[in-house]
Amino acid sequence: MLRQCSIIFICLAIAELIVHVTHIHFPSSLLGMLILTFSLKTGLVKLEWVKGISDFLLSHLGLFFVPPGVALMLYLGIIQAQLIPIVAATLISTLLVLTATGWTYQLIRKIL
Repeated sequence: MLRQCSIIFICLAIAELIVHVTHIHFPSSLLGMLILTFSLKTGLVKLEWVKGISDFLLSHLGLFFVPPGVALMLYLGIIQAQLIPIVAATLISTLLVLTATGWTYQLIRKIL
């Protein structure tokens, strides 16, 4: 389990270093996942080396959402006061993303 955690943390550390050195505005956690994915695809890291910790983290994924959910309760008054704009922004942005995704898919299908 220690080796599995180490591999994931090494990918994150490399990503942190890249972000720090290059000063790019990109989440290091996402870059770390991309590095891990690249390492798995190229065979630098074997799936068996990280499968155990990955399964453990995925099975407990719901626990990672509890603290943000509790933190939302602190701002319940603000959320209630701004409920209509929040819902409207969520619906409009969802529709825009779905439309843009559909148009992009259709364009790529025509090109290919």
